[in-house]
Amino acid sequence: MNFLRSFVTLFAVVLLAAPGASAADRAQALPRSAPEKQGVSSPALLGFIDEAETKINALHSVMIVRHGHVIAEGWWAPYAAEEPHQMFSLSKSFTSTAVGLAVAEGKLSVDDPVLKFVPEEAPAKPSTNLKAMRLRDLLTMAAGHHAEDLQGFSLTTDESVVKRFLALPVAHKPGTFFAYSTVATYLQSAMVQKVTGQSVLEYLRPRLFEPLGIENPAWEQSKQGVSQGGTGLSIRTEDIAKFGQLYLQKGRWNGKQLVPASWVETATARWMSNGSNLASDWEQGYGFQFWRCRFGVIRGDGAHGQFCIVMPELDAVVAITAGTKDLQGVLNVVWAKLLPALQAKTSGALAADAGVEGMLRARLAGLALKAPVAVAGERLPIAGKVAGKRFVFPKNPQATESITLTPAVGDPTATEFVGTTGGVEQRVTVAGGRWVKGERKGGPAPGPVAVSGAWTEADTFTLDVVRYRTPFVARYHLKFSGDGETVTLETVMNVGPTPPPVVGRRE
Repeated sequence: MNFLRSFVTLFAVVLLAAPGASAADRAQALPRSAPEKQGVSSPALLGFIDEAETKINALHSVMIVRHGHVIAEGWWAPYAAEEPHQMFSLSKSFTSTAVGLAVAEGKLSVDDPVLKFVPEEAPAKPSTNLKAMRLRDLLTMAAGHHAEDLQGFSLTTDESVVKRFLALPVAHKPGTFFAYSTVATYLQSAMVQKVTGQSVLEYLRPRLFEPLGIENPAWEQSKQGVSQGGTGLSIRTEDIAKFGQLYLQKGRWNGKQLVPASWVETATARWMSNGSNLASDWEQGYGFQFWRCRFGVIRGDGAHGQFCIVMPELDAVVAITAGTKDLQGVLNVVWAKLLPALQAKTSGALAADAGVEGMLRARLAGLALKAPVAVAGERLPIAGKVAGKRFVFPKNPQATESITLTPAVGDPTATEFVGTTGGVEQRVTVAGGRWVKGERKGGPAPGPVAVSGAWTEADTFTLDVVRYRTPFVARYHLKFSGDGETVTLETVMNVGPTPPPVVGRRE
């Protein structure tokens, strides 16, 4: 998997300047308000943050909107307000919106058969079920496939993704069997591109992104030049909140109907049964690329913890990004802490309390991921033994070839970390408790990263690497032997599989 390889490879970084929001973007920002003015108590929101930090590992951002006003917002450093974030399957709800706009423009119908748009990609003898498959069935995740036939399906192969999808066995009559499918959303993207002549990204730009003030959205493409649809969109946390607010307002924005109200109602309705567990928010029914939840809530979501949670009965939206394996756990904290706060007073204002409001603002402004903390005490003997020594590794899944740790010149709290990967030397100076932002150039996953590192035990140096435009965080433990002759590299992933440890030896 690409994301695994991107993490278990050590990173090269150079310092970056964080970009600020443009004047045009600030002009289209959601209005801000004290929570009490929108009928929500600041102590309740503090309670939500406390619960989230206790129960979830870990939130990366949160924005809470009530009556159209942002009442709380925070980013766990090194994540930041101005940075886009990879959406994964939350992208699906945006693709559904593109379908709805194309329907409104008369370019297609949800009851059109799929083969109508891509006959040249169809098998020579399409099955009866394939010929019966409609756009509606793609939208509701009821195209008729078995889930196991969809596993491992790649959107980045040289072969036509559409052709490969149409070649899959369609075991069930379309519209009768729910099987979650990212490639079904890719087909929607391809169909919109076929009838409009534009990718979903370009089609949505003047119709959705620009009116909402969503600047510089990016969407990964297949090798056939089609926006991936079911994944791959990158936008900011506030952009998620704006999208949720648009659906809360039934498609209306600043006096204009951007998305037909009928489509909003249709897309968020319950079209498919997907289970019967009353305690699971993944078994409350499915719409047109939107999930139904408990408590009258609808949502879009993405792998590892991106959420656009829309609460029509409470006139509220919650936008979240995270890096967690427990998506239900995130929603459980929202239900346990935010629902009561929003239900306590659904209209009117509460008495202002400047002191507690200030506490909330300070807490939100100071959020940060837990970085490695240096062990207390005198200088560690092992640090002196290995300082400046190069440790080399045998061939390994981490693709790590060598590492060197050296005390930083002029800063006794910092360490210069040098790693070699693929014959390229990679260097960064790190210290415990603070993040250094930089750029990884080359390799399988280039892009912005933030790093922090320290001697966390007498024999262990810990390095954290955060790809802060994605959910992915990796923690590397470098455990040295007592004589400093060997080092064991252990990698801990916040999500995804964990690679095996690998032992390096001093040259």
